Amino acid sequence: MVVLGGGGVGTWLYVRSLEKQVEKVDAFRGLQEEQRPVRAADSARNFLVVGKDQPEPGDTTSRTDTIMLVHVPHSRDRAQLISIPRDTWTMIPASLPEDGGGPTKAKINAAYAWGGTPLLVQTIEGFTGVRIDHVVLVNFVGFGKVIDVLGGVDVTVDRPFTSAAPPGRVFQPGVHRMDGTVALEYARERKQFADGDYSRIRHQQALIAAVMREASRKGVLTSPGQLNDFLQATADAVQVDQALSVFDTIWDLRQVGADNVTMMTSPTTGVGMVGDESVIFPDLPASAKLFAAVKNDTMDGWLRENPQQGKTPD
Repeated sequence: MVVLGGGGVGTWLYVRSLEKQVEKVDAFRGLQEEQRPVRAADSARNFLVVGKDQPEPGDTTSRTDTIMLVHVPHSRDRAQLISIPRDTWTMIPASLPEDGGGPTKAKINAAYAWGGTPLLVQTIEGFTGVRIDHVVLVNFVGFGKVIDVLGGVDVTVDRPFTSAAPPGRVFQPGVHRMDGTVALEYARERKQFADGDYSRIRHQQALIAAVMREASRKGVLTSPGQLNDFLQATADAVQVDQALSVFDTIWDLRQVGADNVTMMTSPTTGVGMVGDESVIFPDLPASAKLFAAVKNDTMDGWLRENPQQGKTPD
């Protein structure tokens, strides 16, 4: 969206031609309208953005390690990206049949494993009280290809660590040029840090910002070949709900630039144990105020009153 905001007629026609290449999913299947949150601000839009990984060998269940609520206010000139930790301990409306099939408390990303996108939407709406308008599923492998098409991105490593993934890559503090493989390895890692998922969220947000900056700096629009590669890689990397028009969304959000996106994290009280599981406990009072501001499209006021609260914990 950042790259294409200033595109000409030819660019827009090409984007429209790619619409059929983007896979659509029935993200809201089975959701009962009367049980969903009301849309308090009709002119604002809320997107659920989910990053999913390939299933492990022998496992048919795709994992979702990234859950983000992206709020676009009525002005359409900025956005707030709120990361929801995947280990957040909350109520899932339905469980696996062998576990009784009814509501149960679990890590929030269990919803996707148990019931796919519709159950995750239902869980997020229950957790936040915010009506989800659209869903975007991002394949991590495909996102890596987008980074490669850009020629890599500059990411600032905040602390030294050795990756747990072979071959045990060593990351040193400072700015590093990363290709898709290295960038995803950096953004996936959590076991090497004392604060686990919090570090991963910071790194994911840093990577998203880096991609937005690089796409804007690169001037993709000036090179037809590079534009084609970039759009093809993007189309292959995402799935969207059946009602989302890629063309209309890009046009609608053309004023949102890389510097107009505020990144934050759903408030939490920290890490703890439930049985043998390490989980993250949500700060329910603080979260309620944040998501009420999202629901009512009053995030500008919330950000002025809570300049530090939305930051990802160090």
